[in-house]
Amino acid sequence: MSEQVVKPRIRGFISLTAHPDGCAANVREQVAAIDAAGLTASGGTALVLGSSTGYGLASVLVAAFGLRAKTLGVCFERPPEDDKPASAGWYNLAEARRLASERGLTFETVNGDAFSSEVKEGVIARLRAGLGPADLVVYSIAAPRRRGDDGTIWNSVLKPIGRPYTGLGFDLRNERVVDSNIEPASPEEIATTVKVMGGEDWTAWVEALHAAGLLAPGCRTVAYSYIGPEFTAAIYRRGTIGRAKEHLETTAHQLDRRLQEAVGGHAWVSINTGVVTQASAAIPAVPLYMSILFKVLKERGLYETAVDQIVRLVRDHVGPGVEPRLDPERRIRLDDREMRPEIQQAITELWLRARNENLAETTDYAGYKRDFERLFGFGVDGVDYDAPTEIDRSLG
Repeated sequence: MSEQVVKPRIRGFISLTAHPDGCAANVREQVAAIDAAGLTASGGTALVLGSSTGYGLASVLVAAFGLRAKTLGVCFERPPEDDKPASAGWYNLAEARRLASERGLTFETVNGDAFSSEVKEGVIARLRAGLGPADLVVYSIAAPRRRGDDGTIWNSVLKPIGRPYTGLGFDLRNERVVDSNIEPASPEEIATTVKVMGGEDWTAWVEALHAAGLLAPGCRTVAYSYIGPEFTAAIYRRGTIGRAKEHLETTAHQLDRRLQEAVGGHAWVSINTGVVTQASAAIPAVPLYMSILFKVLKERGLYETAVDQIVRLVRDHVGPGVEPRLDPERRIRLDDREMRPEIQQAITELWLRARNENLAETTDYAGYKRDFERLFGFGVDGVDYDAPTEIDRSLG
């Protein structure tokens, strides 16, 4: 037993602590939403790469509790150690495993570097031991760096391409609208960002599973991407991250052809809408944009959480027997609400007005901040943050 009082230590877009009970409550809330959605249980096996937070967590929960699939997730999280709490993703998956056990569901996790051959081999061994072959493979890895098996390290960078970025940003540490200026990326930085966040590792996973005979007939695989508005395009879609996402989308076309030939399967990229994540919080213009986006969507009854979107993804696009609706570039568009012309027009009007003195009027920054704190299990209703709690929780 290792009980302690866990207090938030959030600095800007980084949290040094996570609350086990708050993370557990978040997971229970998402599972309740999945239960209410009434998805048709199809069984099978789902492999979710990057399963501990955000869209990856939503995906592993929908697969397990919605589809009732045998589910294997891969994450790279910090376990509890002595008097130090684990990372939020660790606690998320610990609670998911506990809930799955209560319901008699198969829910397993491999904690390690998904880029490595060692983890790929470990996952293949787990699938061979009785879980696989995989009917659904979700690629939801968003990492700042990648280590090759030979020790080479590639780092991703968040920079514009071709010219400096100058525009509005948001300083989360001081909670202020600021002017941001970022120098353009070098050719090497562009290449390393694609290496980390493009489609190369997704391809490696699919090829490894195919070579091991662990892609079920008709296997479907999906990876996640984002486009966003013109406000963030210079730093995101037309920047280094966007270049990596373009590579990811090209990879989807190549994998789709291979899967059709190999197992009668398919590969797609899903363009998701903006949600609060630790990664997106680091992008200068994104916290301000999302604060305005949330305000506009909530006022019109169009707001969706990550789990709402993944329920929609499975129900309408990638679930068994469902044919996805694709845009001309063969992408699934879960950002259809965000990108409606009338929504973007309303956002533009607020963006032009948003300043420090009128944030409460022009944005839903209060909602953005609440969601950000909840990523780490803080600010959750019903949790006693003054009471000691057990920090040593198992992934199983």
